[in-house]
Amino acid sequence: MPIQLFNTLTNSVEPLVPADGKRLRLYACGPTVYDYGHIGNFRTFLQVDLLRRFLQQQGMAVEHVMNVTDVDDKIIRNATAANVPIQEYTRKYEKAFFEDLDSLGVEHPEHIARATEHIPEMVNLVETLEQKGFAYKAEDGSWYFRIAKFPEYGKLSKKDFDGIEDGARVDVDEYEKDGARDFALWKAPRPGEHRWETPLGPGRPGWHIECSAMAMKYLGDSFDLHAGGEDLMFPHHENEIAQSEAATGKELAHHWMHVRFLLVEGRKMSKSEGNFYTLRDLLLKGHKASAIRFLLVSVPYRHQLNFTFEGLTESTNAIERLRTFHQRMLKGGFAAGRNEEIARLTQKAAEDYTSALAYDLNTAEARAAIFELVRAANASADAGRLQADNATEILAVLAKFDGVFAVLEDRDAAITRTALEWAEREGRMQEVAPELLTALSLSEEQVDALIAERNLARKQRNFARADAIRKELADKGILIEDSKDGVRWKRK
Repeated sequence: MPIQLFNTLTNSVEPLVPADGKRLRLYACGPTVYDYGHIGNFRTFLQVDLLRRFLQQQGMAVEHVMNVTDVDDKIIRNATAANVPIQEYTRKYEKAFFEDLDSLGVEHPEHIARATEHIPEMVNLVETLEQKGFAYKAEDGSWYFRIAKFPEYGKLSKKDFDGIEDGARVDVDEYEKDGARDFALWKAPRPGEHRWETPLGPGRPGWHIECSAMAMKYLGDSFDLHAGGEDLMFPHHENEIAQSEAATGKELAHHWMHVRFLLVEGRKMSKSEGNFYTLRDLLLKGHKASAIRFLLVSVPYRHQLNFTFEGLTESTNAIERLRTFHQRMLKGGFAAGRNEEIARLTQKAAEDYTSALAYDLNTAEARAAIFELVRAANASADAGRLQADNATEILAVLAKFDGVFAVLEDRDAAITRTALEWAEREGRMQEVAPELLTALSLSEEQVDALIAERNLARKQRNFARADAIRKELADKGILIEDSKDGVRWKRK
């Protein structure tokens, strides 16, 4: 099935096709490792992960490059305040970022490009721009891109930059004003700042030149897809286009994907609002990594997601429903044969799931198709109409779904324990929800032993003891569910 994706550059949904017919070359902006990643960051990384997984599931090879910005204004400011070298400062947060990706089930890209390891490529790009008349050196030794010489500036963000003031400069990495100003390609060092000695003079790269140099090194002057959060569209991606295309004369990326902002409880996430959450914050509050992943991809990437704790609870329950259903299909015990009506429903669910993701990565419709299958199959199984071949076919559809959404495997307790170990090392145990410590105080073996004792008590019609064990488990954060297929338990 053809895969189509909205292209920010053209404002239309277009086929996503590798230019060489072999592999899709994808560049996705990665983290700036000056602090722990927040859930807004991870929504973007998760949506890119879903796209990558789906492309591969549909048989398309992907060559994915992600940068790690390990030098910029914020990093230099924070490292200076901490009185440590920038490499030492960023190492901690880069390690934490990849740990968080693993917790959320995000596949690693084929290439991870650190800015500090690609300084020569950045210097060469600035030199090329200077030779072509697009870069100039200021009095302080910094180098800037001359926007007035690039008439297509603004074609991605669709901002009107008529009347650009030639020579007006901005030397910070991020700026919010709509006015176009010449941006820094290479920054002369301030006293005490980390610097590289180069043919451009001493200093360090501007933020925008980093991505251009690294993307073109690994993917060529022109590649298939550039992805990132909508906050990067201007000025970062606009500046990438200007400096890259000025240097090469070629279109940098044929397709641009931008993931929309995330709100928290209806408001913009910010520390001043008290609604700023890292992944680790949520894990220490007792929320599950799988539920966080499922919620962050529940709304299609071009729609704003309102992250709420009610929604996180619903996401937790949805995953439990999926896992319970999956176990029911695995356990089997169905009569031999194939119910054709259920087979048709299964086939329709598979087709609806695929078509939803193939048309602009509609995760909401893809989820809905699978949950409709769960509802119908459970009803059929309860009525004794679901047969063994149906269960096999349903498991194949669930495997396809999980190949993209990646929530069926229960790694939550192990991930939470790792988060607790981190909190203990960092002296942040006061942030841990008390009920989380209680829930994890029992090992799986201890829970299983108590459930076995309860089962025996029920067989002996000692219901008072059985109820006491249920209450003991509940008080320690363990919920048990009785069904005709046996007893399942989960941590709150």
